[in-house]
Amino acid sequence: MIEQVKFDEKGLVPAIIQDSRSGRVLMMAYMNAESLEKTIESGKTWFYSRSRRQLWMKGETSGHVQQVKEIFYDCDQDCLLIQVEQSGAACHTGHYSCFFRNAAGEETEPAMFDPQQVYSPRASAAILYELYDVITDRRQKMPAGSYTSYLFEKGLDKILKKVGEENAEVIIAAKNRSKEELVYESADLLYHLLVLLVEQDVSLEDIFTELKSRR
Repeated sequence: MIEQVKFDEKGLVPAIIQDSRSGRVLMMAYMNAESLEKTIESGKTWFYSRSRRQLWMKGETSGHVQQVKEIFYDCDQDCLLIQVEQSGAACHTGHYSCFFRNAAGEETEPAMFDPQQVYSPRASAAILYELYDVITDRRQKMPAGSYTSYLFEKGLDKILKKVGEENAEVIIAAKNRSKEELVYESADLLYHLLVLLVEQDVSLEDIFTELKSRR
């Protein structure tokens, strides 16, 4: 692949970094042949700093590493698109994405990173993957005091009962025409449905593939 990429006169190529789950563009940086090779070999993003004139690995000091899922190059072979799983904030300002300002210069999302807390990006479809991963972790480790662990301990019948109850609550909320109530109950239903999917070893990709096949 490296031989196919057209580096510029300085030996660099721009690399667009994209969240593999949400599709959100996270950042843009430059790579040379060596950093691209290290990215491919390590499975983590490496870049070339034009100001420092040296290689650097994303998250090497902050811990906000990017796990590479896929690498593409464009039709002209002079630009890379790298899809990653982002840990923490992609931007050094603490924003999830470097692209947090609109054309008017207004911040479209707050800097949410707090080094004392687990970072959480602004709400998006990626939260489903995050929640699925948390539920999977609870199933494996079964920590005491966890409601999710409790559901798995009680077994399939308990999980199915909760899915049924939450489904009924969604119906009631819709009949009441209460948006706030409907949002709240829908979130409960989605959570319990994800618990059921994990219990049955059904992935989100399985669901998305089925939905896509129906388009």
